[in-house]
Amino acid sequence: MKISRYEKRKANEKRQRMYLVLAAVFVALLAIACGALYAHKNIGTDGAETAATTSADKKASQSLDEKADAIVSEMSLTEKIGQMVMIGVHGTDITDDSRSMLRQFHIGGVILFDRNLESAEQTKALVAHLQDYAQGEEAHQKVPLFIAIDEEGGDVVRGKSFLTPPPSQQEIGQTGDPAQAGASAERTARALRALGINVNFAPVADVGSPDRRSYAKDAAMVSAFVDQAANGYESEGIFYALKHFPGIGKGRVDSHKEVSTVDASKATLEAEDLVPFRDTIASRAPENYFILVSHLIYPALDPDHSASLSKNIMTDLLRNEMGYNGIIITDDMEMGAVANHVPYRKLGVLAVQAGADIVMICHEYEHENDIYMGILEAAQAGEISEAQIDASVRRIVRAKLAHDM
Repeated sequence: MKISRYEKRKANEKRQRMYLVLAAVFVALLAIACGALYAHKNIGTDGAETAATTSADKKASQSLDEKADAIVSEMSLTEKIGQMVMIGVHGTDITDDSRSMLRQFHIGGVILFDRNLESAEQTKALVAHLQDYAQGEEAHQKVPLFIAIDEEGGDVVRGKSFLTPPPSQQEIGQTGDPAQAGASAERTARALRALGINVNFAPVADVGSPDRRSYAKDAAMVSAFVDQAANGYESEGIFYALKHFPGIGKGRVDSHKEVSTVDASKATLEAEDLVPFRDTIASRAPENYFILVSHLIYPALDPDHSASLSKNIMTDLLRNEMGYNGIIITDDMEMGAVANHVPYRKLGVLAVQAGADIVMICHEYEHENDIYMGILEAAQAGEISEAQIDASVRRIVRAKLAHDM
């Protein structure tokens, strides 16, 4: 049968409408698919960004104590013990020996001597190499190193070929102007910070030392000069250390060679030798400075032990009675005052049991190994409690975080 022109036109219009409907459906499906893909992509990205932001916000909102607690909780026992030991190293650059100490023992602090210092550029490179290795792929330390030095001034200075030696504390004290102590400390701190050194074992807070290391014979004057020195160091953001607790001004034997006693009553020590330490504790944030403890014996405080091995002095007096919440560090354990009488394997144990947070051992790797292993073995045997170790490491980590290390 022949189809009329009218019917053909209607059939064409019907087919066109069908094509349009199919095209519309296709476009709609394509739009839905693209939208789903876009949404998936952005939800994934936004989700990752949100998770990262949440984690960052959480860290940012943590207090200093919470951050320290989190880091300490992730440390193994061997890492914690490493934070509690400061060593000397040999050489003018990082060596296999120093790498081993940082990697195997996780040592948390290094003190530099003239044997390590040739020039400013070399010293800066040495410090950078130590820090980089400690936090690198092999050592994996969770916080940076303390890099320390003895730059008191006068007879106790390092790197004289490129560091301008500060005047002795006696010379500064003789000016009668405590602000001079602050200016000297600020200059010293600035020079050390430029090298990457972040701890100076100064100022000497001893009253009336017979050498040139004391500001004065009067306790109040020493305290005033120490306070200004603290200002100088804090202005440059490096740690300082009051030494030698509870004061060696009345000592008459060099503790590098042998032990001696300070035969002063507790009342005398309270009225004189302890004054600069007590005043600093009352006025300064504990995360800004160490207190370094001497090796002398003070019969009025503990007739049987050097201060660096005395619970009566470090824990009962300094920590509890005087209220010091910062880092307690021993003087060098290779000094004759203690090394002549106790094996190294035991020295570090006794110091930590008595209340030291950091045991310092400056010269021989063999002795440094003994100090570390002695503390580790004592901790593993339960002779040093986990709670005490955690408290010490928390102080150390907290101080490092407080200084944005």
